[in-house]
Amino acid sequence: MESTLILIQCKDSIGLVTSVTQILAAQHLNIISMREFVDEASSRFFARIECNGLPKDKEYLYNELKDALPDQSVITINPSKRKKIAIFVTKEYHCLGDILMRNFFDTLGAEIQCVIGNHEYLRSITERFSLPFYYISHEGKSKEEFEGEILYTLSNYQPDYLILAKFMRILSPEFISHYTGKIINIHHSFLPAFIGANPYRKAFERGVKIIGATAHFVTGDLDEGPIIKQQIIHINHNYGVSQMRIAGKEVEMAVLSKAIALVLEDRVFITGNKTIVFE
Repeated sequence: MESTLILIQCKDSIGLVTSVTQILAAQHLNIISMREFVDEASSRFFARIECNGLPKDKEYLYNELKDALPDQSVITINPSKRKKIAIFVTKEYHCLGDILMRNFFDTLGAEIQCVIGNHEYLRSITERFSLPFYYISHEGKSKEEFEGEILYTLSNYQPDYLILAKFMRILSPEFISHYTGKIINIHHSFLPAFIGANPYRKAFERGVKIIGATAHFVTGDLDEGPIIKQQIIHINHNYGVSQMRIAGKEVEMAVLSKAIALVLEDRVFITGNKTIVFE
């Protein structure tokens, strides 16, 4: 049976759930899943509703909800189920390889339009899966020139989301503004944190006991965008630097994969600099 997905974000007020459910019942839409949350700090209401069946008139349903909800409500009915994504890479293959395999076996839930790399290293693995690879070097170019070439390439595809699969270049606020809330990044997380070159060597020398990863939306503030998914694994003194790197790559793949799935399934709402995630 076909289904209807409704996403709502609005100012909180009394009776919202009742109003929404009554409208859906009048449309003969049977709710099979309804997740809602109120962010009391911002007085915002969020809901993700799945129903059996399709509305007789999607525009009519939208207007009914719009009239019943507070002003400036954001309502989406049946967003695209097959999002389009572009993947950015540098040299590390593990996150790209995981995404390509999921795409090959049709478990990714998206259409990969292209892979863009600022090195040639990952061209061969990309093309083995019959996907276009664009090499756009950053060397000898200003950031504006480099990003301009990327934007020109993306203009041929119009992706819904950009996935930074270990892309090791910092994107400018100007670039990010073209894809606000649409760029997903993954990076390692240590406790304590080690930034800069050779983080695994520094972590090994410090004797850390936890390795983690964080997937987040990219904003103009480096690595401080709204967090989508985090995960940690415990390690001990038996882990050398190379074993720590392997463990780190495994958790990065797992976290990025889960974050992509959550976003593609429309389970993530951005509110300020944090997210509401209906898993």
